[in-house]
Amino acid sequence: MTSATLIPRLRTDLAAAHFSVPGLTGLWGIEADAALHRNQRVPARRALAALAVKLGRNEPAATLARLFLLGDPVSVVDLDAALPSLGAAGARELGLVATDDDSRVRPLVDLRPYSFIDAHGADSWWIVSDLGELALGHALGETHVLGIGGASLTLSGLMMPNPVERTLDIGTGCGIQAMHASRNAEHVVATDISVRALELAALNATLNEIDNIEFRFGSLFEPVAGEKFDHIISNPPFVITPRAEGVPSYEYRDGGMVGDALVEAVVRGAASHLTPGGVVQLLGNWEYHGETDAFERLERWLTPATLPGAGAPATFPGAAPAASSPALDAWIIEREVQSPGQYAETWIRDGGTRPGPDFDRLYDAWLQDFDARGVRRVGFGYLLLRLPHAGLAAPTLRRLERMPDALGHNPAGLGAHLAECLTAHDWQVQAEDALLLRTQLTVASDVTEERHYWPGQQDPTLMTLHQGSGFGRSVPLDTALAGLVGACDGDLAVGAIIGALAQLLAADEAALTAELLPKVRELLVDGFLLLPQPA
Repeated sequence: MTSATLIPRLRTDLAAAHFSVPGLTGLWGIEADAALHRNQRVPARRALAALAVKLGRNEPAATLARLFLLGDPVSVVDLDAALPSLGAAGARELGLVATDDDSRVRPLVDLRPYSFIDAHGADSWWIVSDLGELALGHALGETHVLGIGGASLTLSGLMMPNPVERTLDIGTGCGIQAMHASRNAEHVVATDISVRALELAALNATLNEIDNIEFRFGSLFEPVAGEKFDHIISNPPFVITPRAEGVPSYEYRDGGMVGDALVEAVVRGAASHLTPGGVVQLLGNWEYHGETDAFERLERWLTPATLPGAGAPATFPGAAPAASSPALDAWIIEREVQSPGQYAETWIRDGGTRPGPDFDRLYDAWLQDFDARGVRRVGFGYLLLRLPHAGLAAPTLRRLERMPDALGHNPAGLGAHLAECLTAHDWQVQAEDALLLRTQLTVASDVTEERHYWPGQQDPTLMTLHQGSGFGRSVPLDTALAGLVGACDGDLAVGAIIGALAQLLAADEAALTAELLPKVRELLVDGFLLLPQPA
């Protein structure tokens, strides 16, 4: 049989077995589920064994979980029962399992359910990737295809849900970002330098009945030379790895360049592949060299090489001539900064190397590389870049900020927030003060105000505006700004509110207007205040 015949059978069997996130949690319980997230499988094993004793049989979902999530061999009889349409033979043909003898099979891949919520609502998929460290029992191989990790969840949560014609996913891996993008784009092109990754990504798309993704082999922009896209997304192999003998280079995280050159290559190369108004969203690392702030380096990446004083761009596959790369709008958020030692420990452990002689050898190689290149810290964060709309002479957004609490543990929904913030930015940049004064604004539903008082006093000593969603920002308030925000209920225009406040506070209206309008613009851009909805 061909995969075109076998994959639909697998889909049917997984659905019939209720092989889902809530289904598995129901099998082994919340505590075992939490232990699995910590890479501990013993509680889940015990729970499934107890369930089998209680029922006198192995539930199909339990068999699939033991095999594909816990990495344990199962009997051919049990797998045939769990996958009645596909059978153990079909699973072997698809490359999901191997047979060591006639009675038992072992997993060759990780296959698990994945649930999510986006702008289109709640949904779920099944995702195939390579077996992780837990199932392998040793460090990962250099051609390992990663499943859904923290970075994947972060980027999918940040992805703006605007409808577009064409989206590019650079470094698709198991295909999860391309699959998310397929919900907003008419056509998605997904690229990778790993043939294995492209095979698994295509399998995942077919398994979940997604038919608008085209997979291409190649590095960075090389597979799409001369093409333009409305949206480019990438969880690129940005990890900074020493280029030294004996240091493993994992395809899923190491781009083969020195330092942070790969992230620079994506930033510099993006403009020539964007349609007007097109957006790039990616994750990345950047280095701090000596006493230089990393944001100074990021500013140089964002500057076209043809401008006076600009440095030469990095060379990379698919790069367009520098003259064709205009300046971009940029919103960059640095979420975390690590010392060289912290960074080395994080990524050596990520590859599955445990403390011991090998760990120490790799640790030394990392520190030697950082020391030789003068790297004193490494930042991690999110980049949103945009080619200005046609007719705009230059970028209007250049925002580089440090937000160590950005996202927290729940990035879901931030993509919509980013889109709303960009819309508000574009409106207020073009809106003269006279238009803003005529506009009726409302306070976002997630915004609260906090006031502190000295005992016995009627007037607050401290007032703060808090954002419950988005990036969870907080803004200090004075009396005038608090009064303005409190009156933004959609009925009164900003100018009318300021006029009333001037009377109440016995203040000069022109001076109060000049003081408050810049603050109103900032609150609009950050999502505290909302523009009227189109009629």
